[in-house]
Amino acid sequence: MSQPTITHRPENKTIKDLENLYEDSLLNLEPGFQRQSVWSERDRAKLIDSILRNYPLPAIFLYRREHDGQYIYDVIDGKQRLESILMFMGLMRGRYWLKTQLPGHDEIEWIDWRRLCKRRLQHLITGYRIPAIEVDGDISDIIDVFVRINSTGKALTPQEKRHAKYYNSHFLKEADRLARRYEWYFTDMGILSAGQISRMKHVELMCELMVSIHQGDVINKKSALDRIMKTDSFNMRDISKASSKTVTALNRVRKMFPKLYTTRLCQLTDFYTLTLLIAKFEADGLILTDRRRNRLAWDLLVAFATQVDEVREKQRKAIGVKPDQEIYRDYLLTVSQTTDDVNQRRRRESILRGILESLFAKKDSQRGFTAEQRRILWNTTASRKCQECGKTLNWDDFTIDHVDPHSKGGRSKLENSALMCRGCNSSKGNRKRR
Repeated sequence: MSQPTITHRPENKTIKDLENLYEDSLLNLEPGFQRQSVWSERDRAKLIDSILRNYPLPAIFLYRREHDGQYIYDVIDGKQRLESILMFMGLMRGRYWLKTQLPGHDEIEWIDWRRLCKRRLQHLITGYRIPAIEVDGDISDIIDVFVRINSTGKALTPQEKRHAKYYNSHFLKEADRLARRYEWYFTDMGILSAGQISRMKHVELMCELMVSIHQGDVINKKSALDRIMKTDSFNMRDISKASSKTVTALNRVRKMFPKLYTTRLCQLTDFYTLTLLIAKFEADGLILTDRRRNRLAWDLLVAFATQVDEVREKQRKAIGVKPDQEIYRDYLLTVSQTTDDVNQRRRRESILRGILESLFAKKDSQRGFTAEQRRILWNTTASRKCQECGKTLNWDDFTIDHVDPHSKGGRSKLENSALMCRGCNSSKGNRKRR
């Protein structure tokens, strides 16, 4: 095994040096392997206060690379510190104030960058020296440095590590795009918190859903996702299909169960299973657009989730579970373990399938009408006119309409058919004929 070709040089840079690099677009705070910002404004204010008091700060790590004849510095570690400084100075969006005692002043006061400059004390920031370690090496070694450095403090989540290692993966880029698209939904439904999203948990969930829905089964999260990104085993066609199916499933869950946030099914493990199950129902041709059946499905889910919560309350109080509550205890066991493995996921899906599947009718496997049905209908219809607009039809331009739409369970049978012109049939869509 070859040794890493990493070299590094410690030095000090003033904040003014770093400001100049940033304004010349030579300081890159967002290299592909970086994670999202996780510092609060309070964290940022504490950093500025430390600088104003001339307290020492830990070193920042910069990856120096050549691009178009110039050196670019990608931030390996210290992104949050540099962001905080640049925000305070008004060089990045997100100006803020802090409460501190300035040197030579007795009182504690609120200050911002403008007030600091007005006092002619900006040198306390611009002249401050930060230890900086410039690192050279292959990008794979640089990423390993990034992961190792960020294994302490606010350590990287598994998804942040994947993002760092596989940020060029087409699969990961598509999952990230979809995760951003549904970020509002995940937060509104209570599936993920803002803090979890800042740690890329929404991207991890989207990756899981895309792989599971594409493969038609639950996955072992860590090994499956790492394998797919490492080998890039999803080609562009697979990625497109997985993305489309996942969007369909998420939209279907949102329409069928708009108040999911009122039940335990909005929790991450439950939501993953429910969404995958709905995707399987779609693939199996179940009709999921009937409002009456969807309301019934929702009522059953609410009743089930409430029973699971009641069993959980009994467990907290060390009260025994009744025999007729075994199914709720079994479900609870699948979500209360420290590791959500494949067997637990399959058991959880099986329980939810048993509640929901029988509610939904299956679409007719025959999508259109046969040539024989077309001839029979033409020759047995006395008035060969469009049933919608009354236009007289001829053999070459008539179509056959499903009176009860196929997408809503209508069968491709003569008793569910009617002559119609092409224009009316096209505009009718999946509505029932007036």
